[in-house]
Amino acid sequence: MTGEMLLLVGLFFGLLIVGAPVAFAIGISGFSFFVISQVMPASIGVQQVASASQSFPLLAVPFFVLAGHMMNKTGITTRLIRCSEVLVSWMSGGMAQVCIVLSTLMGGVSGSAVADAAMEARILGPDLVRNGYSKGFTAATIAVGSLITATIPPSLGLILYGFVGNVSIGRLFLAGVIPGLMMMAGLMFTVWVVSRRRGYRSATATKPSWKAVGSAVWDAKWALFFPVALLVSIRSGVFTPSEVGAFAVVYAVVVGVLFHRELTWQGAMEALLHGVTDNGLIVLIIMFSGMVGYAIIFDQAPQAIASGMLGLTHNPVAILFLIVLFLLIAGCFIEATVLVLLLTPIFLPIVLQLGVDPVHFGIVMMTMVTFGGMTPPVGVAMFTVCGLLDCSIDEYLVEALPHIATILVLVAILILFPQISLFLPNLLM
Repeated sequence: MTGEMLLLVGLFFGLLIVGAPVAFAIGISGFSFFVISQVMPASIGVQQVASASQSFPLLAVPFFVLAGHMMNKTGITTRLIRCSEVLVSWMSGGMAQVCIVLSTLMGGVSGSAVADAAMEARILGPDLVRNGYSKGFTAATIAVGSLITATIPPSLGLILYGFVGNVSIGRLFLAGVIPGLMMMAGLMFTVWVVSRRRGYRSATATKPSWKAVGSAVWDAKWALFFPVALLVSIRSGVFTPSEVGAFAVVYAVVVGVLFHRELTWQGAMEALLHGVTDNGLIVLIIMFSGMVGYAIIFDQAPQAIASGMLGLTHNPVAILFLIVLFLLIAGCFIEATVLVLLLTPIFLPIVLQLGVDPVHFGIVMMTMVTFGGMTPPVGVAMFTVCGLLDCSIDEYLVEALPHIATILVLVAILILFPQISLFLPNLLM
């Protein structure tokens, strides 16, 4: 690794430590590489910033962000909460189980783990605490449960990974379904075990009738139908992943205005404002990351890291576990979007060289980089939930250990059995 690359890395982490916004930390450190480079003019860095934004598949990101905010204004979220309560509130730890199921259902709506965690902490968190659930357990269940949203389509992280790595977004969406459902089952079991030991009672002692289940599902039908319509439209070739993002916005507006009749003009303007704010941050990070990604490739950092890893072992499974360990540590300090944009060009060529399917690797990578947002010291989802629930980080971390262990076991299973991720893509595409 050259001196310019070491300066880029050191400057990036230095800016993060002093509290600079992530986008500007990336931009300043990336541009510094081109300024001090002896062979690369600074104008190339500016060109890379512009070219990073000129991608048709990248349109899916702002569309899905806006769709998520629109759906929050259409009554879809409240219907999903009622549906989740009917389905699982009778189980041990019923109110916490609702959080896990809601994260699964919200994965097909928002595509953002942090947005899901914040929504649940505001709406469901206070009720759990009032009903005797500890703040740490409540915060851990909501924060770690939101990880499901990162795999259930439409996941914004998977869109970015597919964009950077030139991997089929349609196959990535399909690949995320089974791992997402496995996460739901694993975390529900963990919540059940902890709740049984602590005596966290269910909200209702009796199982719901089939009539009650059917009524709740029917009431939430437009929300439940959306992820199915999304996958079917991509698989059948009706829409590309970018076009289906625009379809999601139109779908949210039509449902809110014609079917639920809850989307007001003021609500639409608020959703549009939130969408513009979120997209401005995301796109700025993407543009500056294009400059850093070019510098990484130019300096042949992927080849250097690959040779170092392959010097240890040529076993694909062992390499994947090494990468997962690195992502687990990096995710504790850097936001998931940044890691996807910066590390995909580094690690994807390594795993491809070993014969690992890029779709399978994408699911494992997105799970781990998003998982960092639920862990100290700078997990965004963790701080968001703990701040809203007034929960200390120490209490959160102790209560989150069973949830963390569940996710790590699941990731190990995904690495050892890649067909879990690849079954649906291979079957349908």
